Amino acid sequence: MKSFACGDVVPGCEARWVCSSEDEVLSQVAQHAGAAHGLTEIPDHLVAAVRTAIVTVAV
Repeated sequence: MKSFACGDVVPGCEARWVCSSEDEVLSQVAQHAGAAHGLTEIPDHLVAAVRTAIVTVAV
């Protein structure tokens, strides 16, 4: 399982995900970035920051 907290990249955001894969996390985060943060495109540096902040969690 993979976990990501948006606040690790965007201070103050409390959104969190636990998904079965990194790709699933990235998909959920992309939807969140548009809905909550108004991003229509996700810059490469932001994707890299999200990837770095994704952690593996025990099931």
